[in-house]
This record gives sequence, structure tokens and C-alpha cells, in this order.
Amino acid sequence: MMQFFRGRLAWFTTPLLLALFLLLWDLYCRFSGIHPFIVPRPMAVMNQYVAMVQTKAIWIHSWVTVFETLFGFFFACIIGIGGGALLGKVRWLEESMRPFIIATQVIPKIALVSLFILWFGFGSEPKILVSAVLAFFPILTNTLLGVKSVDLGHKDVMKSLNASRWQTWRMLELPSAMPAIIAGLEVGIVLAYIGAIVGEFAGGTQGLGYLTLEYQNQFNAPGLFGVLIQLTVIGFALYLVILGLRRSLIPWHESVLVERPAAQA
Repeated sequence: MMQFFRGRLAWFTTPLLLALFLLLWDLYCRFSGIHPFIVPRPMAVMNQYVAMVQTKAIWIHSWVTVFETLFGFFFACIIGIGGGALLGKVRWLEESMRPFIIATQVIPKIALVSLFILWFGFGSEPKILVSAVLAFFPILTNTLLGVKSVDLGHKDVMKSLNASRWQTWRMLELPSAMPAIIAGLEVGIVLAYIGAIVGEFAGGTQGLGYLTLEYQNQFNAPGLFGVLIQLTVIGFALYLVILGLRRSLIPWHESVLVERPAAQA
């Protein structure tokens, strides 16, 4: 019985913490004297959000942001995983490319948004590019780390079995690197999402980032909070997809196995 409750403790504590947060928020709004124009009460925000999700506009803006995020993430995965695998196998190429890779991360991304808008206009292309640039680095570095961390003894075993390079990659190096790659994807999807929203802030005509600026210009605080809720819901959904990918691709890994006793209790 105790094991049952331990395995499902988060089912109780998470809603309680959320309820406590909403209660403190409501008490602050009620007794601090702050104007609802600045910080609305939770019920006002919820009413605004319920009204918002019943309109077609919020789903159009949501789809635009998700589309930009997924396309940027897709390109980041192709280049990041492919590049990380190549750099992990060719040491001189890794050392030659490292300064350029780091340079793509130290440049302020808002400057890249302005440059991409200058090149590609105000459509989806600049947001997709910023999304890809932000997600690229963690995917690349985690793939590189995973490829370089393959146990040398396991490689010797593959050599003793006369395995080809392709067989060694498919049967040893890729499975061994997969946990690190998935970890990079978990970070990458979040950064891709942030990149799409930042791009919409800087020069968008659609998307949740653009909608946030619209509500800001209208001084609509409940609307701003409503968009934040929508952003949070979509962000959770995207992250859970990658979490499901972890459980399906590396069910043998310790990070997945430690969750099973709690889930099966």
C-alpha cells in the first residue's frame, strides 16, 4: 500500500501545489490593493482563457507557432544529429569546426532575427531559421558527446567479430549514443519553441508571440495571461512527445527503467 502511494505521490502533490499557487495569487490580488489592470485575479484569467480557446483565432495563431517550431526543430535534428555523428568520428573536423559552431551560439539571437527578416521578409522563414539555430547547438553537442563516449572495450569486441563500420555504427555506436541524443532533443524542442516565439516577437504577423504583443498594445492583462497559459500547454505537449520518444527508443536505459516501478506500483 505504501509503495502504491509513493509511486503516485506526484498525482497529489502537483495539483496541491498548483492550488496553493492560485490561492496565494488570489489573496495577493485581493488584499494588496493592486489594480486588476496590472495583475488580474486567477478567475478573471481563466474566464478570459476559456473565452479565448472558443475562438478560431487562437488556434490559427497556435498552429502557426507549432508549425514554425516543428520545422525549425526538424532542420536542427537533421543537421545536429548528422553533424554531431560526423564530427564525433572525424577529430580534425571537429577541432576545425568548433569555433564556428560556438560562434552561432554567442551571437545574440535577436540580431539574427533582424537579419533573417531582412533576407526573407516577415513570413515564417525567419522564425523557422531562428528556431533551428537555437535548437541546433544542444542537439549537436549531445550527439557529439554520445558518439565519443562509446566504450572502447565494446568497440574491440565488434572488431574481434569482424564487424564492418556500418554494423559497428548501427549495432553499437548509435544505440550507445541514443540516450545523449534524446537528452539533446529534450533541450532542443524547448529552445526551438522559444526561438519561434522570439521570432514572432521581433517581426511576426501571426503566431502566439505576435498575439502576445497585440494584447500588450491593448493593455489587456487577462489576455496576456491567457496567451501564456496557451503557450505553456503547447510547450508541455511538445516536451511530452520527446519524452514518449525516449521511452520508445531507449526502453532499456536507466533513465526510463527508474520510472517503471513507480508507474507499475
